[in-house]
Amino acid sequence: MSGVRTCAGVDTQVYSFGAGDEPALMLHCTMGHSMAFMPLATGLNDLLSMTAFDLPGHGGSADWDGVTPIQRQTVDMALDLLTEPTHLIGHSFGGASALRLACERPELVKSLTLIEPVFFAAAYADHPGLKDSHMAEMAALGTAIDAGEPEKAARLFYTDWGGGRSWDALPEQMRRRAEKQIYLVVAANDEVGEDVGGLLAAGALENLAVPTLLLEGGRSPHYVAKVNAALAARIKGAERAVVENAGHMLPISHPKEVLSVIRPFMERVANAKGQAA
Repeated sequence: MSGVRTCAGVDTQVYSFGAGDEPALMLHCTMGHSMAFMPLATGLNDLLSMTAFDLPGHGGSADWDGVTPIQRQTVDMALDLLTEPTHLIGHSFGGASALRLACERPELVKSLTLIEPVFFAAAYADHPGLKDSHMAEMAALGTAIDAGEPEKAARLFYTDWGGGRSWDALPEQMRRRAEKQIYLVVAANDEVGEDVGGLLAAGALENLAVPTLLLEGGRSPHYVAKVNAALAARIKGAERAVVENAGHMLPISHPKEVLSVIRPFMERVANAKGQAA
């Protein structure tokens, strides 16, 4: 099922997958769309009843307004879709947004599955100098956007964050979409590179009593492992797993391997909740 709903004042494309007993909400990556979760949803459809929505400026949702911070808007859109405690599954920017939502409204979150959450601020906090080196690496992307060269900017971004996919090998439609959306990567910088949500404040993550799975690809940029290590050190009981030979786009490139980790985690959480009830 699919349709457009108004979430946090934004015309939002919403999809529903599965018919399981456990509710779940899925948040996709920047320059992605909800249907990219289909391979994962297919493998979870007997366990979960899943909702996914296109982020601002993505898929069938309205463009980002350029005023409301984009992660703030994403979290608020997600909150409008939550009517009960729900499993959150987020990839990349979607994972960082899911984490922020969980810290703000933990009573609405049954579990967190964070696939390469790009909450770089956590890694920066544990690795002095990392932010400066990362910003230096990203400078060329920002310069290309400012110069009105979105194709160059998107190509640069995909070199590190495309999960090993060659820019030139991407379908034409995907390349054009990436060029249109690349500015959203820069728009999110402050909310993933700075702790604007206060998640690194004393006790914020340490007191988060939500079952958490942190997943990453073995061939992803080194920042990902540092983020997940920082989160695992702060979130009590967090589990961490690596899909070897996978890059940043592992939900798309390695769905079977990702499912082999996510499904047992979800089953354990669901069983634990059922026994507690």
